[in-house]
Amino acid sequence: MMNQYQILKDKQQKEFNAFPMGAAFSQKQFDEMMAKWGLLPTDTDKILHIGGGCYIRKADREAFHALVERLAKEKEDALAADTTGDGIIKDMFLYELANHEYCITYDLEDTLDAVGLTVDEINADKRLLRGLEKALSQYLKDTKNY
Repeated sequence: MMNQYQILKDKQQKEFNAFPMGAAFSQKQFDEMMAKWGLLPTDTDKILHIGGGCYIRKADREAFHALVERLAKEKEDALAADTTGDGIIKDMFLYELANHEYCITYDLEDTLDAVGLTVDEINADKRLLRGLEKALSQYLKDTKNY
């Protein structure tokens, strides 16, 4: 069965990637990005830096914020719908444990950072705790075969 979290993550990444955004790490890249938008390199009053070398047009600011908020709510709703922790919550932890090579580090910090949760938040929510426990058990069982 496909990992529900990965399906959601891939869908959301595709939507995010489709947003008209640019990235520039050199003057040449900046000039090319601006030209792509029909702007001059001096038209910096028409763009916004959103971090990590990424830019959007000011005209797209509201649409960008709406997209980010909608994607966050979609993830939040999907996790809330998992009433036992056996579905997308377990899949979320399973995906991020593998993504952050827990079988090598045995450190949950990167996994928890990736999902935006703390140990206290997990311990306070039976669904999250059950999902993490099930994911850890499955992940460690699966990695023993390597």
